[in-house]
Amino acid sequence: MLALTAALLAQAAAPASRPADLRAAGEERHFRSLRQLTFGGENAEAYFSADDRSLIFQSARPPFACDQIFTFDLSSDEVSLVSTGKGKCTCAYFFPEGGRVLFSSTHAASPECPPRPDYSKGYVWRVDPGYDIYTSRADGKDLRPLVAAPGYDAEATISRDGSRIVFTSDRDGDLEIYSMRADGGDVKRLTSSPGYDGGAFFTADGSKIVFRAGRLSAKAEIDDFHALLAQHLVRPTKLEIYVMDADGSNQRPITKLDAASFAPYPHPDGTRVIFSTNTGDPSGREFELYLVGLDGKGLERVTFSPQFDGFPMWSSDARTLVFASNRNGHERGETNLFLAEWSDR
Repeated sequence: MLALTAALLAQAAAPASRPADLRAAGEERHFRSLRQLTFGGENAEAYFSADDRSLIFQSARPPFACDQIFTFDLSSDEVSLVSTGKGKCTCAYFFPEGGRVLFSSTHAASPECPPRPDYSKGYVWRVDPGYDIYTSRADGKDLRPLVAAPGYDAEATISRDGSRIVFTSDRDGDLEIYSMRADGGDVKRLTSSPGYDGGAFFTADGSKIVFRAGRLSAKAEIDDFHALLAQHLVRPTKLEIYVMDADGSNQRPITKLDAASFAPYPHPDGTRVIFSTNTGDPSGREFELYLVGLDGKGLERVTFSPQFDGFPMWSSDARTLVFASNRNGHERGETNLFLAEWSDR
């Protein structure tokens, strides 16, 4: 089994071909170059280690039926399994010192993949109650539960200094953002509005947090949200990008696009955010990367591929951007990781 897994992982990371240029012709001016990292399967949510030498990401690839957590060594292209290979995993992140990682998994609830969302209710995401937050060494050893409570606990990321973790939970009957110490103690609730708050990241100096939010006010919307959440579902069709201080104060929207906007990541300079949105697409299927100032000004489109682009993150020096995309795929639904040499021109 181990030999088979190693061979399959190597195949998924090896290029079938290397196109001369993967950028949208004449449009993606922020990309000096673009390198494809994975080739096949569903790969997403890739985040840099603090030294920018490795990525940690989630992937559904043979022999695994649903997402597991892997690391990618950017100098050797070596892909290594971190998670147990059981259940379903999401939202992995490196601790700043690099020796340990953070991710969420359902393996303790069941070794099988969780049920798929019920799309008879429209486009919905499943927020599985089996998700708990774990920490392990970067090689997957010394696995320990960090948050093992009833309900959904996931979407965890860490401040640059390693002192605080933000995560999303439904423990109080809504999908809210919480903060805790790196050891799991001192849990504080940061948001308290009806609707989905999640996908949070600290700014580089740790003073602010950017996140996605589907704030609701109409009674019918709130009732629909809670009816779906009782079935462990959420409808992510209207999300805006928000910012707040690290203690949860001064919450305000950065975008007002009336679209599905998610995966915000702050630029290391602390003045801008990159995120993914389907604004401008009547079908709601085409997601592109956009830049916007933390003050909500200067909205600028970054990617122009006719398919999905999402989950962006800059390296610590902002010279490189990693993101997930459907571009250059060979099969329907294939999502791969791409590394762009970034230019602010």
